[in-house]
Amino acid sequence: MSHPVDNAVSAVRTYIEQHRAAFLDDLVEWLRIPSVSAQPDHATDVRRSADWLAAKLKETGFPTAEVWPTRGAPAVFAEWPSGDPQAPTVLVYGHHDVQPAAREDGWTSEPFDPVVRENRLYARGAADDKGQVFFHTLGVRAHLAATGRTAPAVNLKLLIEGEEESGSPHFRALVEERAERLTADAVVVSDTGMWSEDTPTVCTGMRGLAECEIRLHGPDQDIHSGSFGGAVPNPATAVARLVAALHDEHARVAIPGFYDGVADLTDRERELFAELPFDERQWLRTAKSYAAHGEAGHTTLERIWARPTAEVNGIGGGYQGPGSKTIIPSSAMVKLSFRLVAGQDPDHVEKAVRTWADEQVPAGIRCEVVFGSATRPCLTPLDHPALRSVVRAMGRAFDKPVRFTREGGSGPAADLQEVLGAPVLFLGISVPSDGWHAPDEKVELDLLLKGVETAAHLWGDLGEHWRHAP
Repeated sequence: MSHPVDNAVSAVRTYIEQHRAAFLDDLVEWLRIPSVSAQPDHATDVRRSADWLAAKLKETGFPTAEVWPTRGAPAVFAEWPSGDPQAPTVLVYGHHDVQPAAREDGWTSEPFDPVVRENRLYARGAADDKGQVFFHTLGVRAHLAATGRTAPAVNLKLLIEGEEESGSPHFRALVEERAERLTADAVVVSDTGMWSEDTPTVCTGMRGLAECEIRLHGPDQDIHSGSFGGAVPNPATAVARLVAALHDEHARVAIPGFYDGVADLTDRERELFAELPFDERQWLRTAKSYAAHGEAGHTTLERIWARPTAEVNGIGGGYQGPGSKTIIPSSAMVKLSFRLVAGQDPDHVEKAVRTWADEQVPAGIRCEVVFGSATRPCLTPLDHPALRSVVRAMGRAFDKPVRFTREGGSGPAADLQEVLGAPVLFLGISVPSDGWHAPDEKVELDLLLKGVETAAHLWGDLGEHWRHAP
């Protein structure tokens, strides 16, 4: 007698196989739309992409599927209520815009004319992010077919933005404006990936980001170094000293108060990171670098996933032309970025940086610190019931143990967490070789269908294990 779980897995896989061809045909049709948000010439294509997706979600069965305008490119919202008053509400996030691409960039085939080679689908957006958005359409249908339901086991919502590849300039405002309709118990981000084809993983968090430019002003104009050198402060020297003071001898950020609130890794989290098959030499080759470096006492993975950083992104001041020009420059500058981890507050970090910078600058130098918008970090605890559901669903789809990662980068997921007050979960099947933003971007078709299968299992698991009290 077969196990009920085996029956459910078999039913989901049978449905997916029966509908695989139509699913891929639809995805190819969507990938043909060059929805490049960064290029004004493609504004109508981005709108066409949103309209296409909204229509397809209606066809999938979503009772509500709308195109939401913004001050920039449109987003798509869809909703499919469960009908169960105890069911949790889950919001899936992704994006339908893509990076620019042209054959002359080094593509083997036309980037917006999808082709399949060796069970891989090549096209701009195949992995980032149309493929990973679209697997939810077949996933929810497979969920219904395998369970006999007429509506999902969760109140399912989708928010698919159209400006992620342009920095999501209007996304937070959209979420704030539409917060009542976007209310959710959890957010599932399908704009991420796995460790490798052989190692399925779930990401549990992303770092936040704060950026600033520090401008140092000295004399009102460039002045003669022979007449004034050694007798007045030099902004270029001051900015060099400022940068030198950014870290201590152990590569820790030396700004007082910078580490306030940082959630240190637990022993268990460090063990989970160490379980991953990380090849540091291969990683360095990918980075086109020659040595690992960073905060003492932490591994490379810990440094890029779970520790805050301060980086010099650019520095300048004074004469930059050929030959020499013996001056004391009137100004100098440095651009800094700070990756933040759970427990850090961007506003607190900004105040700490301003205070620190003022203290580093000698008398006679005016210091101007200009911060841009910040992104907060997000982290889901390992014991969160929704995260456990993601892990179980992926484990059933892949028939393998599921391990844990984090993302070293930052993204708009934190806006959803902050505005909606919901934990953020990550469900992605892309692998590093998929070449996001690069020529010959692709998605592994077997993994794409594993994403479909994971989504099919996830809604039932959440509906069973994370119910609201009656």
